[in-house]
Amino acid sequence: MYDPTVARLTYRALLGRRRALILSALPLLLIAISVVVRGLAGADDQTASDLLGGLALATMVPIIGVIAGTGAIGPEIDDGSVVYLLSKPLKRPTIIFTKLIVAIAVTMVFSALPTLIAGFILNGNGQQIAVAYTVAALVSSIAYAALFLLLGTVSRHAVVFGLVYALVWEALFGSLVAGARTLSVQQWSLAVAHKVAGGDLVTSDVGLTTATVLLVAVTVLATWCAGQKLRTLTLAGEE
Repeated sequence: MYDPTVARLTYRALLGRRRALILSALPLLLIAISVVVRGLAGADDQTASDLLGGLALATMVPIIGVIAGTGAIGPEIDDGSVVYLLSKPLKRPTIIFTKLIVAIAVTMVFSALPTLIAGFILNGNGQQIAVAYTVAALVSSIAYAALFLLLGTVSRHAVVFGLVYALVWEALFGSLVAGARTLSVQQWSLAVAHKVAGGDLVTSDVGLTTATVLLVAVTVLATWCAGQKLRTLTLAGEE
């Protein structure tokens, strides 16, 4: 299910100089803001939770997921080079699964690691805040990568639609509209973070069991749909 050659090509595409700079921008901004906040306000658990929840989990993680998920396959479909890949004796699920693993790994590195660093800067992991939000970033990275990989296979405007989802649905509606929170990857990952941290600093509108089921279901379904879409592209090319 995993092909090293496909993985290497995908890593090379995702971590090119231009895209790597884009991927690094938000993590560096998060760390810089954390340093300033710690210098001005000192170590405060509530401030740390608010910043990690509002900037890291609600904004940085989904945006990085958009870049990594859509970038893992979208450009190849847009420029037609995916035909070369599909002509190789590789199973289509193997291609999708390999690209998903790469997208997950890139999303985790550029979101979870900066979240952990920022958390330790803000309050030294008081009340497990840094670890809790890092776990949430890791969990949400998987779902986001799968969702945006699927989006990259079905639309030539995947980045635009992905950013709309990340910034409008997750960051805006997911924070303000009660009903939308139930259908938010952010809230599902917060349920996991709440279990890690305990207490009332990290909260979610979704229970842990429901959140876990939805995270797994969305990841599996999105991966399966992406594989089916790739099969359709293959058939279209053969015709």
